[in-house]
Order: sequence, then structure tokens, then C-alpha cells
Amino acid sequence: MNQAAASAKKISIEQLKPGMYVTQLDCDWFSHPFLTSSFLVKTDHDVTRVRDSGTRYLFIDPRRGIDVQDAPTAREAREAAQAAMLKVAEKPAERPRITTFEEETVAARKIYSEAQRLVAQTMADVRLGQQVQLNQLEPMVEKVTDSIFRNKNALQSMNLLKQADDYTFQHSVSVCTLMVSFARHMDFDAKLVHQLGLGGLLHDIGKAFTPNEVLNKPGALTKEEFDVMKNHVTDGYRMLVGNPEVGPIPLAICHEHHERTDGTGYPRKIAADQITQWGKMAAVVDVYDAITSERVYHRGMTPTDALRKIYEWSEHHFDRSLVEAFMRCVGIYPTGSLVLLESGRLAVVLEQNETQLLKPRVRAFYSTRSQLYITPVDIDLARPGTSDRILRHEDPHKWSVAPSRFMNA
Repeated sequence: MNQAAASAKKISIEQLKPGMYVTQLDCDWFSHPFLTSSFLVKTDHDVTRVRDSGTRYLFIDPRRGIDVQDAPTAREAREAAQAAMLKVAEKPAERPRITTFEEETVAARKIYSEAQRLVAQTMADVRLGQQVQLNQLEPMVEKVTDSIFRNKNALQSMNLLKQADDYTFQHSVSVCTLMVSFARHMDFDAKLVHQLGLGGLLHDIGKAFTPNEVLNKPGALTKEEFDVMKNHVTDGYRMLVGNPEVGPIPLAICHEHHERTDGTGYPRKIAADQITQWGKMAAVVDVYDAITSERVYHRGMTPTDALRKIYEWSEHHFDRSLVEAFMRCVGIYPTGSLVLLESGRLAVVLEQNETQLLKPRVRAFYSTRSQLYITPVDIDLARPGTSDRILRHEDPHKWSVAPSRFMNA
């Protein structure tokens, strides 16, 4: 941890005033209009701009600006959230698997690739003025659903493989798979699971109308460009609402996935009691996938760090009960996470143990003690007699490894 991060303190927006040096806005990075999250607050106008962005909390560096004496440090805030996450892990729901991870990965890879191509073609058709063809999309949602029900870990592992050039299409597929997993975890009936998956696939369809120079800009957006980007919600909703075959659940997901429970979202700035449960679920899933994705101008968070941030944001922006349910759905160490074992080995998480979320099945592939790669070995941390355990999650960038490389070793 660098000095700036070590000295940072977490304050509420009400405590912000000119003379403070902001190091991080505690909101999802794509939901504010600032070119950078680090800056000196010089005037009351700067304070107003930060407040208007919807930020409820932020981090300041007391070495570079005015201090707040009783504010918790960034480390204290992080540890409090991590402790809360461990409590969430104590209440998992058991789900039997029909196929093994290795067996389902073969089918999942094909499904993910097909779904990505279908989303790309759908957006291309929409740009040309055509309607969304549900007779093509719904069979794909069924394939995703069937795979998730056989073994959810396989398709979820595909979410790690996004490429910057295809992000928009891959994000839609990832949100679809996560929405289906989430709905299954919530014990929804098959029809509802299908509608939520379809909503995930279509949630960003309005980006078909977003100018490519904004959609694919290899850098942070200006305020004006950000305003253009936000139009994708209403653009998508207007197109879908004109299609009588699209039901109310996909419509709600498209229209509400950027709304926040405290009313600071967009486009309508509606609050919790006006947002459907489906919109609230989609908001959590959309942000989780976005902040864990690698972009040209933004390094993706580790899955565990992303869950921690979303849990912190649920104090104001998300429905906390749904955030906790989502955490139990994907696990505290989601599939694809890099973890450090007590034995000193690095491992990638393969599958969740849904009765013991802190003890997933992992594949160890590197010894931190000898600093050498080892023959990959699978370890079920929940199996009686297993002596190893997870010490913590790790950032793949720190070790210059791609965990996905070892998932099919």
C-alpha cells in the first residue's frame, strides 16, 4: 500500500469543504463526471459538483489538505466491510450440481461465444432500425439458464475473458449469466429466471445508438461525453417499449439498472420505493461486472474487492439485502479469484462450496516461497482432513499472472 492510500481517511459528503484533497470518490468510477478521482477541492463550487455527482462518501489525504480528526482511515473502513462480508458467508444456500466444472466448461465456452456474437449482431441490426428479434435471443437465454443450472461456475468463469474491443457485447452476456445465477439463488420460478436473463442480455441495448467515439473512447469521458453515454438508458427503453413482445421485467431492467436507492442514479433519479426488485438486482450485477472488467483506462478490481465496495455502497446506493444475497450467490471468493493459501501457494478459485463459502475448490499453481510455478493441483478446501485454507485474496497484477490461464489446466 502506497503512502497516499495508507494515510487516506473516509469522510461523508457533508464533511467535505474547500482545502481538502480528495484521493477517491467512493462510488462506481463510471458514475461521476470527473476526469480523475484525485484533486484539491478549491471552492464551494467544487464541493457542490462532488455532491451533485451522487457521492455519499469519499477519501481524503490529510497530508495534502485539511484533515478530519475523527474520520476512520481507509484501512479501518475496508476491514469493517470485510468483517461484514464474512458474516454474510455464514448463511449460504446449498445447490446441487448436475455436471462437474470441467465437463460444463466445454459447453459454457461455446454458449458464451455464441451469445456474444448474437448480441453484436442484435446491436448492429438495431442501428439499422430493426426491432429486437426475441425469437433469436430467447433460445440463447435458455442455453445460458440450462448451463447455470447444471453448474453455474463454468459460465461465470467465462466472464473473466473479456477483451477491450468487445467489452459492450461481452458485458451484456456477463450480466445475463449473473442475473440468471442470481435469480436461481433467489429460488425464482423458471419463467421469472428466463425474463431476468433476457433483461440482462438487453439491458444495454441502447448503446447501439451511442456514438462509437464515445462508446469506445480509450480514456475517461468528459462531462459532455458522459451525458451522451447516459442516454443509452432512455434510448434502449424507448426502443424496447415499442416492441409488444418485450415484457415488463426486461423493460424495468433496461430502464432502471443505473438508478440508485437514494435517488442519485439516472435517468429518472427515482428512489428505492420506486425501483422494481428487478432493477435493484440489475444495478448490483451491472456494477459488479463493470468494476471487475479490465478497460484501456481502468484496471479492474478483484472480484472480492468489488464485492466489498458494493457492500460499502449499499449503505446508500444499493439494496443491502440484495447485495448480501448476491454475495452468497457468487461467493466471497468468486470463481476465477486469485487467492493465497496458508501453504504459501497461489491458487485460482474453480468452484464454490455452497455450504461453506470460505472453502471453495481451488487449483494451486505457484509457490510464493520458492517463487516457482508448480504442477497444478486441485484442492477441495471443504473436504474433511484438508489442512490448507485461504489467507486472503490477491491482485493478479501484483503477481503478473492471469488466473484464467490455469482454470482449464
